[in-house]
Amino acid sequence: MASQFKLPNLGENIDSGDVVRVLVQVGDQIRKQQALLELETDKAVIEVPSSIVGTVEEIHVKEGDKAEVGQVILTVGEVAKQEKTRDQPQSKTPKPEKARKPEELKAPESDPPQKPAVKKAKKAARKPRAAGAEVLDFAPAPSEVPVDQKPAQPVPAAPSVRRFARQIGLDIHEVQGSGTHGRISIDDVKAHSRKHHQELEEAGTSMGMEAVPLPDFSQWGEVQRQPISNVRRMTAQHVSRSWGTIPHVTQNDKADITRLEEARKRHGRKAEAAGGKLTVTAIMVKVVASALKVFPQFNASIDLLNKEIIYKQYCHIGVAVDTDRGLLVPVIRDVDQKNILDLSVELSQIGARAREAKLTLEEMQGGSFTISNLGGIGGTSFTPIVNVPEVAILGVSRGKVEPLYQDGEWKPRLMVPLSLSYDHRLIDGADAARFVRWIAQALEEP
Repeated sequence: MASQFKLPNLGENIDSGDVVRVLVQVGDQIRKQQALLELETDKAVIEVPSSIVGTVEEIHVKEGDKAEVGQVILTVGEVAKQEKTRDQPQSKTPKPEKARKPEELKAPESDPPQKPAVKKAKKAARKPRAAGAEVLDFAPAPSEVPVDQKPAQPVPAAPSVRRFARQIGLDIHEVQGSGTHGRISIDDVKAHSRKHHQELEEAGTSMGMEAVPLPDFSQWGEVQRQPISNVRRMTAQHVSRSWGTIPHVTQNDKADITRLEEARKRHGRKAEAAGGKLTVTAIMVKVVASALKVFPQFNASIDLLNKEIIYKQYCHIGVAVDTDRGLLVPVIRDVDQKNILDLSVELSQIGARAREAKLTLEEMQGGSFTISNLGGIGGTSFTPIVNVPEVAILGVSRGKVEPLYQDGEWKPRLMVPLSLSYDHRLIDGADAARFVRWIAQALEEP
């Protein structure tokens, strides 16, 4: 009795594909897990395996056709009579088999032995693909693969899963698949990542970096050992995760703050009378809040699990504070709803609490953008690390008087360097350049 082979479910969000090559012909004997056709989906070529046994009677697709999940691909008849006879148990006790190589392992007893036509098809399937083609095989279950045998083909995972593994810094070949025939899902990648980080911590790598043995420094002179503080340890873990998961790019620019500095000194007494200090950081926080309204992609987060971009309708800005215990980033909330005088007072208060170790956990959560100002210390520029799950951070360095050609003559102008690091998965270089230039122009026209 004839049966039909339909295109099975090939993975998440894959409902169709283009037929690249049909690997069987009418009259061929097919067995389970034999590759029947190559299907191109989402920039990958997938070999579709058979789930039935029998003789190919009719092929319903050809090269170039678009096949959908559930569509009939082959009509398959019963196995030829002589094939069934060969599979019947023998009355004689079989002789012990010699040890054979993994590639010579016998097919399951329920499957008929390969005929020459099948062997020919499989040999054709093993020929090299066209240059540049990415081939994705349905590999056998992990228990059937020899431990010392490295996969010859790319792992069985959808392109989206492979991209996710690359984005979080994992080798997809090391991930154990829990799906059919070892197929790897995003959950498998996440589970492997959790296990990997747990192993690192158990090995004493709680700072987010791989531990390496160190020499005995005391052989060269006197040393002193101190335990790593909790603040330093948590900072190290966080920046390591940010650096390992976000493709960083830094855009540098300069802003002429000559007029801004004059205005800051002129209005500084008002802030002092209110209990604050009118600093460049206070002004920068307000300017950035305005920029985030114009460029909402900088006030966002990437949700890889749900394949969404989260645009935040609030404006909470974190400000890095240097303390004797390490770097802390308290968050100023609803910056867009406060004036510069309010912000100068709040920054003074929250900075003092940070240095006195009086910040609460709530005051350090919920930020949507971060500013790190090192101008009070020095430097010409730097590359700040994005504060995950945010997508950008602005670094500010020390201002310096430089000659600037204006109105046909050279003039001394106070220039401040700006360094914007951003997540290149969401933000393009042109947008980053426009964003930091917008901030610079706002500072130049107080």
